[in-house]
Amino acid sequence: MPSAAVVHAACFAVGAVVGGGVAAVVSAHGSRRPGPTVPPIVEVGPTGDAKLPSAAVSGALVSPVLKYGHPGPVPDLLVRKAYTAAYDRRHRHPAWTAEHLTLASLGKSALVPSPDGSETGDRSRSIFTEDETLPVPFRAKLQDYFRSGYDRGHMVPAADAKISQEAMNETFLLSNIAPQVGDGFNRHYWAYVEDWCRRLTTSFADVYVFTIPLYLPHKDPDGKWRVSYEVIGSPPNVSVPTHFAKVVLASRPSSPKTPDVPEISTGAFVLPNTIIPDEAPFESFVTPVEAVERAAGLTLFSDAVKNASKHICQTTKCEVIVRRFDEARKRPELRRTVSAPK
Repeated sequence: MPSAAVVHAACFAVGAVVGGGVAAVVSAHGSRRPGPTVPPIVEVGPTGDAKLPSAAVSGALVSPVLKYGHPGPVPDLLVRKAYTAAYDRRHRHPAWTAEHLTLASLGKSALVPSPDGSETGDRSRSIFTEDETLPVPFRAKLQDYFRSGYDRGHMVPAADAKISQEAMNETFLLSNIAPQVGDGFNRHYWAYVEDWCRRLTTSFADVYVFTIPLYLPHKDPDGKWRVSYEVIGSPPNVSVPTHFAKVVLASRPSSPKTPDVPEISTGAFVLPNTIIPDEAPFESFVTPVEAVERAAGLTLFSDAVKNASKHICQTTKCEVIVRRFDEARKRPELRRTVSAPK
């Protein structure tokens, strides 16, 4: 498992150009060099609400050189019922996904009960589906994952989209999927992290979750850093990320006397796409948000938000709960003792 130092070094090796601007360079000591301003993916308002800024989703600048077409890269912006994502046509999986979790969105709010007779999402009624809204040459295909040795890993978990069957079905589109190691990661430690993100809603009014596939370099015996990754499918089509990041921004009223003044907490965690022991401390995967931004070529939060926020591990416990969700599904006798993600 990589240390924060390794992730920092890896981030140095990855170029980052996004939205026509260059992402801030993060040094080994955490200092940032001045550079062109890059709009953040999410902007947080004075009351803790968030939105996608228009600059982040605007089209390419008009240039006479491009009169016969713009070659890209094109990040397909996918706006779904329960999440928003940008699709990476080169790797055939999301570049990032973004969610806004609340007790109400998860169906756990006593103040906002579900309407009588409303349909909620049922995982057993959802199936993995190719995303036909994407151009055929850039789609991930069901056949790509067949006998690949990897799980079809949700970037936005199905358990986060129980508001309706349509919302849950959208999490099973392959544009929300990336190849993940199954036993020991997707079915276990990664599921614990997803559960931790949902549990944040019991302590915070609003929780924003970004999931980001990463390709980080490793140091070879000759002392040089290289990025290497598998590509699945026949012919090869879908890239297998080396790591995945969970980045969270959580807000709540700073005090009962100042309910309109939010307390903001942020944090980033980078996990390798490999077997992770259940006993691994979640805090061992803490990584600076700037390091994730540098590696992914993204600007997640503005400097103002970063400077005003506390680290999430200072305002809540960064501990996962080991719950074998997959075994409970397979063995009905365990369902009473190990509940599935809600």
